Amino acid sequence: MQHSQHYQRIASAIRFFTERKAQQPSLAELAQHLELSEFHVQRLFSEWVGVSPKQFLKFLTKQEAKRRLLQTNVLESALDVGLSGSSRLHDLLLSCEGVTPGQVRQLGAGLNIVYGRIDTPFGEALLALTGKGICKLGFCDDDGAFEQLLLELHQEWPRATISQDQGQVSAEGERVFASCLGTLRGQSVKSAAQLPRLGLLMKGSPFQLKVWEALLAIPEGQIRTYQQVADAIEEPTAVRAVASAIARNPIGYLIPCHRVIRSTGEFSQYRWGPTRKQAMIGWEACRH
Repeated sequence: MQHSQHYQRIASAIRFFTERKAQQPSLAELAQHLELSEFHVQRLFSEWVGVSPKQFLKFLTKQEAKRRLLQTNVLESALDVGLSGSSRLHDLLLSCEGVTPGQVRQLGAGLNIVYGRIDTPFGEALLALTGKGICKLGFCDDDGAFEQLLLELHQEWPRATISQDQGQVSAEGERVFASCLGTLRGQSVKSAAQLPRLGLLMKGSPFQLKVWEALLAIPEGQIRTYQQVADAIEEPTAVRAVASAIARNPIGYLIPCHRVIRSTGEFSQYRWGPTRKQAMIGWEACRH
């Protein structure tokens, strides 16, 4: 649970700075808020993301977000990656498959799904797997949120056989976040070549799949606006529909809906909480 414990303190720091951004609080004030010494606050951020609190938090300002948005006016090669192709994401190699209309009508009949609760750099999460790949990844801060995600899983696949397998799910979770943590099964990970391929099984309408496909093309460390995603799928007037599809993304982090923000530079809402979205964006920006 070490990663989740780190994240909870990071989240508290983000909320503290967000609420007091006009005052630009000092490291000493942040340390007092977290009930840690300044040395331990520095070490906390260094262990979690590899930079100081000051360096990390600068990526969470509207001004910095707008500057980064200006660097890219279009979503480069958004549709280069098909659902049957491969995508480089988070230094991982992903194989993506959309559920066919026939499979949708079957409501998951004949599909075996295992789930469990995993520890991640962004808090605890529910991870669900099928023989074809990951079908759900959602973050949860307490037992109630976990149970809600489990309920959603049963509603999304009502005729599937769903069971808990903590061992299998924990091993897959380690693979998902290996590039973040730099280790896999105790061994150092320095390149994508050392990581096995991960599969995603995505269930949604044709429009939703098109939006999620475009999200997969946003490189780690970069951000886009809802309008840019709408332009990328050649639906420039469908910004609201794009936002709705993004909000219904069932596979958090791997399908990077957190990389989409408002054109004003505001981070906007996130299915698993705006603080977690800020943490992910800042964390990725610091790595690139």
